[in-house]
Amino acid sequence: MLNTSLFKFLTQPVVGVALLSAVNVAVPYVSLAQGQPLAPTRQTPSTPTQLDTNYSLGGGDLIRVNVFEVPEYTGEYQIPPGGAINLPLIGSVSVLGLTAEQASDEIARRYSRFLKRPLISVNLLSPRPINIFVAGEVTRPGAYTLSLSGGAGNNPGVQYPTILAALTTAQGVTLAADVTQVQLRRKIGRSSEQTVSVNLKELIETGRLSQDITLRDGDTIVVPTATKFNVAESRNIFAANFAASQTTPRTVTIIGEVNRPGSYLVTPGNTDGQAGATTNSGTASPTGLPNVTRVIQLAGGITAQADVRNLKLRRPTRTGSEQAIDINLWQLLQSGDANQDIIVQDGDTIVIPTATEINPAEATQLATTTLSPARIQVGVVGEVKKPGLTDVQPNSSLNQVILAAGGFNDARSSSDAVDLIRLNPNGSVTKRIVKVDFSAGINEQTNPILRNNDVVLVQRSGAAKTGDTINTITGPLGIILNLLNIFGL
Repeated sequence: MLNTSLFKFLTQPVVGVALLSAVNVAVPYVSLAQGQPLAPTRQTPSTPTQLDTNYSLGGGDLIRVNVFEVPEYTGEYQIPPGGAINLPLIGSVSVLGLTAEQASDEIARRYSRFLKRPLISVNLLSPRPINIFVAGEVTRPGAYTLSLSGGAGNNPGVQYPTILAALTTAQGVTLAADVTQVQLRRKIGRSSEQTVSVNLKELIETGRLSQDITLRDGDTIVVPTATKFNVAESRNIFAANFAASQTTPRTVTIIGEVNRPGSYLVTPGNTDGQAGATTNSGTASPTGLPNVTRVIQLAGGITAQADVRNLKLRRPTRTGSEQAIDINLWQLLQSGDANQDIIVQDGDTIVIPTATEINPAEATQLATTTLSPARIQVGVVGEVKKPGLTDVQPNSSLNQVILAAGGFNDARSSSDAVDLIRLNPNGSVTKRIVKVDFSAGINEQTNPILRNNDVVLVQRSGAAKTGDTINTITGPLGIILNLLNIFGL
């Protein structure tokens, strides 16, 4: 038999036919930017669609189940992780993945076995935190819990986090990202899933907030890797508030034709010089954007053999692949194309190749740019008027270096030829004899361009031995030349 309360409920008159199907459901505030909700369907990323914005109940939600005319069956329930709540008379009812309206219908169906035309409403009193997953080209992919702001339940002021908030929580997108095809995957109900593509580039350019969708618990955001690198878009991403922090230090490796190849910690700074970058040697560093030219400056500038037209930047991606970006710094110098001065990010490697042919006029022009060091040092020893380390401009020729050292000591020097000794980047040492011709222009045979740390040895005239000259030298240059003498170079 039914209990007394149930009997009273069944014998009471019906309040009204219209109330038989009415359901009082309170759902969280939904941003108008999301449009009208759609029925649960599975979509491909390329399909233009509006995302289902209905709120699905889940573990952690606090709800109120109202059973009209039977107040003792009405109560508040914290939905457990499994999604089933225990109700009077009917026992366990799973509401996991259901909307508030669907949950009220399911509960009404279960009560219909015991109550005549039950009227049920489900109200969301306090929504659970938003648990999402962010993958792809972000600084820190992974699972995150985002908090809601504002009211809840009957308070329409509750605000849910958006895609931009999620990307910011994951410390921003990388410069390898394709922000035109960000995917948002959302579970709909208990079995289906919906995927939409979001164009954050459009958000940057037009400010259309429809691209910044509000999130639901269980959403997954995937930021794909760009298949083709666009320099201008990369700069726009760098300046966006959903990009990786502009002030975060980044480690960049530079190899090839620079004076100090290696890894450098680049810290973006202001043009007022309040911040800069740190080199491995702790020397002073430039300020401004963390771009390729700054890394070159930190590495001591390019050498005279650098091919500035064919730089390569290798950028690792979150997929395990690598972006290869071509850079033409000559175009930057000639036309002011700032897009060639690419902004670097953590893990980048810059490769500066060796030029197969050097144009003397271009070499002279490069020596006056910020790509080259302000000065280089060449050791001039032996029979010159001012022997020792000589500071000259980059891309100075042999003749210019000899003249900077005061010229030959006419009474004692052998001025027909000199020894050019070079410490190579790989650690090897080479020596060759160069015939001197002060009337010649820059050329590799008689008037080559010298590199930083080259040594020019001017021999004595007559029968004097090279070893006598070497033994008179002290300091680092003397050690180098003594080693050359020992190994017969």
